[in-house]
Amino acid sequence: MNRVFKALSDPTRRRVLQLLREGPRTAGAISEQFAVSKPTMSAHFSVLQEAGLIEAEKSGRTIYYRLKLSVLEEALLGFAHTLGWEIKGPDPAAPRTTGTDDTWNSLKEEA
Repeated sequence: MNRVFKALSDPTRRRVLQLLREGPRTAGAISEQFAVSKPTMSAHFSVLQEAGLIEAEKSGRTIYYRLKLSVLEEALLGFAHTLGWEIKGPDPAAPRTTGTDDTWNSLKEEA
C-alpha cells in the first residue's frame, strides 16, 4: 500500500492516471501533456508500474500504458479500513463504469 500512496503523492503521476482513465495511451501521447524530459516521464511510469497502478504493453517500439483500477481500489479500501471505516468493496459481478465510483461513493457516505 505504501508504494501506491508514494505514487499518488506526485501531481504528475496523478495526472497520468487521470489521462489513463480515458483509456490506454502510448508513452509518447502521455508525455506530450507534460513539459518534462523523456527520462523524467520514464521515471514516473516506473513508479506507477512498481505500485501496480498501471501496466505496460510493448508493440514494436511503442509502449502502451493502461490503468489498473483494482490496485487503486484495494489501496483505498485498505486505507479506509486503517481509519476504522467499514466500507464494502464493489460487487465484482456488477457492471462498472469508471471503476472507482463505488469506492468513492462509499467514502462520501461515511463522511
